[in-house]
Amino acid sequence: MNSTERRALAGLASLYVFRMLGLFMVLPVLSLYGSDYSGSTPALLGLALGAYGLSQAILQIPLGVLSDRWGRKPVIYIGLAVFALGSVVAAITDSVYGLIAGRILQGAGAIAAATMALAADLTRDENRGKAMAAIGASIGVAFVLAVVLGPLVAGLGGLSAIFWLTALLALVGMLLVWRLVPNPAVSTRRGPRAGDFSKLLAGGMVWRLVSGVFFLHLLLTALFVPLPLVLLEQLQLPSTGHWKLYAPLMLGAFVVMLPLMRVAEKRQQVPAAMRLALLGLIFGALALMPSITGGWIIVCLGLFFLAFNLLEALLPAQLTRVVPAECRGAATGLYATAQFLGAFAGGSVSGLLFGQGGAGAVATFLLGVLLVWSVSWWQLRGTRVPVVSS
Repeated sequence: MNSTERRALAGLASLYVFRMLGLFMVLPVLSLYGSDYSGSTPALLGLALGAYGLSQAILQIPLGVLSDRWGRKPVIYIGLAVFALGSVVAAITDSVYGLIAGRILQGAGAIAAATMALAADLTRDENRGKAMAAIGASIGVAFVLAVVLGPLVAGLGGLSAIFWLTALLALVGMLLVWRLVPNPAVSTRRGPRAGDFSKLLAGGMVWRLVSGVFFLHLLLTALFVPLPLVLLEQLQLPSTGHWKLYAPLMLGAFVVMLPLMRVAEKRQQVPAAMRLALLGLIFGALALMPSITGGWIIVCLGLFFLAFNLLEALLPAQLTRVVPAECRGAATGLYATAQFLGAFAGGSVSGLLFGQGGAGAVATFLLGVLLVWSVSWWQLRGTRVPVVSS
């Protein structure tokens, strides 16, 4: 990579870390601290956990397309400002409904599509896979930091402290985009036409990647509704000490994931690596099973986090390879929509199931989701990548 590409990647990957850190930090603590909010129930807390995904899902495609027309940076600035506002709303409320409203407003700052498209704009084709993999990996980094910092920050000042911190991180993100990320060259592309987008949607490989990120984030959010309480009850691990478990597991998973990703890319075995990771996600469901206790819970979580980080890095890299430049903002918008819709569905359904049937019911749901995911990927095997005219 040249200096411009390295600078762009450093700034955008850091932006992704700050942005996703603010969203992920609530995952390991919301079910533990949510009872402090008036009107809270497991179902409403599950809704609060995934609520940002609903507004993200609604707005990613429109803002991705808008970034094709207005430019990437203006859309990113607006999104970060809205995210900061939602963080403040969540920080000052004492009602679960105010918490849900703040999370929805956080999600309305939907910049994932514009950010991935900007990264693609600022990198050459031969380096784009590396750039997308690095940004995908930065989500894994954010997740590692979040599951460590979330319990620590909440222990100091409750959930409101997390939301104040996320508001600050949004402002830091604006500064990064302004000072560190280069401006892309003025594009002469006409932007996507309706026919182009129709061809994009007709591509089975695109849908395979989009459905993958939907299921991936559904599983993650659904897992973290009961997981903090499982750790508290099964391992007698107090909430303030959860980071001591998450930190080595996530760090180890991330370190192991990097060489696996490089080998898969180098040997052109990305599909095989994805199938292996899909199999590894089963261990997340097993960690919630009543029959799994003690150290086996830790082993299952480690394998789940490894699989999650690998897919989080590979999926967006593959997407940007199979779509043309003039539809990249729209395609990444579709991808981000699926990602956050999955988070909304996972949190909402898991909250309902956990309230009715406990962690075992959530585990059964996760296994069912994995079965549906596997079937959908099998049906899309061998489908061709669409060719979109310039």
